[in-house]
Amino acid sequence: MSKKETFSQIQENLTFLDDWEERYRYLIELGQGLETLSEEEKNEKNKVQGCVSQVWLVLDEMDEGGQKKIFLRADSDAMIVKGLIAILIALFSGKSAKEILEIEAIKIFDELNLREHLTAQRSNGLVAMVEKIKQEAAKIN
Repeated sequence: MSKKETFSQIQENLTFLDDWEERYRYLIELGQGLETLSEEEKNEKNKVQGCVSQVWLVLDEMDEGGQKKIFLRADSDAMIVKGLIAILIALFSGKSAKEILEIEAIKIFDELNLREHLTAQRSNGLVAMVEKIKQEAAKIN
């Protein structure tokens, strides 16, 4: 994957992939496109609690045309989880804190049938990642 895909591109691609093996491969491919975090950023403050895998999440606040936008960066030691992170980044990044708080990410993942083949631990980890994103956005809001 040469460039980051938008959420709508990811959504469209997932609708064409009926087979779960293909969906897993696509998730792994999305995760491989993520920039890695520095070792300093892989700390307890950025670590997502509730994930079986190691997951670190960083929210960067930037001013875009007088409006504060939040950009996400994240990393994991698990390939499938990195793919889920890539989808969360596409879904949340570049939005205001208020917009982030209004997004029903888990509902969206369910509509895309992305949670039905995840293990219970991965599904719980996904919920934990969304909660951390929303908690950090609420602090900024």
